[in-house]
Amino acid sequence: MQVQHPSDIIALQYHDLLSSDRAVRPNLLTAVAQAYGPDGLGILTVAGIPTLPELRKELLPLSNQFVRLPDLACYEDPPSSYSFGWSHGREAMEDGRADTLKGSYYANPLVDNNNLPEDLTTQYPSYCRPNIWPDEDLPQLRPAFQALGRKLVEVGRLVVDLCDEYVQSQGSSLPPGRLRAIVEKGTPCCKARLLHYFPAPGDGSDSGGGFANWCGWHNDHGSLTGLVSAMYTKEGAPVENPDADSGLYIRDRNGRIVRATIPADHIAYQMGEAMQVHSGGMLRATMHCVRGATGPAAAGVTRHSFAVFMQPRWDEAMALPGGAQASEMGVGRFRPGLNFGQFSELTVKHYYQANGGSDEA
Repeated sequence: MQVQHPSDIIALQYHDLLSSDRAVRPNLLTAVAQAYGPDGLGILTVAGIPTLPELRKELLPLSNQFVRLPDLACYEDPPSSYSFGWSHGREAMEDGRADTLKGSYYANPLVDNNNLPEDLTTQYPSYCRPNIWPDEDLPQLRPAFQALGRKLVEVGRLVVDLCDEYVQSQGSSLPPGRLRAIVEKGTPCCKARLLHYFPAPGDGSDSGGGFANWCGWHNDHGSLTGLVSAMYTKEGAPVENPDADSGLYIRDRNGRIVRATIPADHIAYQMGEAMQVHSGGMLRATMHCVRGATGPAAAGVTRHSFAVFMQPRWDEAMALPGGAQASEMGVGRFRPGLNFGQFSELTVKHYYQANGGSDEA
């Protein structure tokens, strides 16, 4: 497998996203085309975001504390296919083995969804169930999780605005602001994931599971995924990534595999399948995975990361704009007539027929 290590990912400046200077917009739209167009990696980053470093440092180490709580089972939610609360060993690796190398804590960072009708919680359990917070055992987790999650959504909406502007510039039949409206309406479906990657077994010489051994190859199926740079710790203290070959990898539509490095003070945004459909294929999702750390330096090292999935509401039609062809979407589980809830449930079953869960990373 040939892997390329790009010098950088396209990076935007936060102040440019807020700027009303018309001279700035053409460069931003060019960046969107390069990042999310058919030949792009499906990812860009945003730099210069106030309070981001502090929020990241406050939340990520809490995954170490959470996994040490005495009764993690009380934070599991089987009816949601473990898509709320704690999930560990419920996902399947590419070879069908249960994935025990990482655990996930899921919640909607924007709303708790405590009062949704029972029929929705039954029909779309991956989204329409209430959050589960460890308020007694780890009270600092909820505010830190919500604060960083809301920051990723706040900046992500500015990126979606750019995507709206880009598809308009390319002659899309979508109404102006349509992609942003889909994301805004989807607030009840927003989902964040705090990930805890356990240390490599033994001396760290092999974390098992092949190349994509910390998270298998997949597309995110929502609209846009925001994620922060991972943090590594050993015995609770921050350390550098112990393996220069571990981390996030992306496979573009030409089969090129690249390692995607996210600076600690940036937020990365990956394109999802739902926005690919809603944009008529003008914006493209790409396959990605996480490769585990190996080698003597990896022994005892844990990895912590956080992602937010900005998504349509469950009843949002997965409808193509005029002129787009379903056969050209390249999204295996998409077919005309589905709403996002149905599309999402098909995705969960596709990735986790054996164990249940969600394969977004």
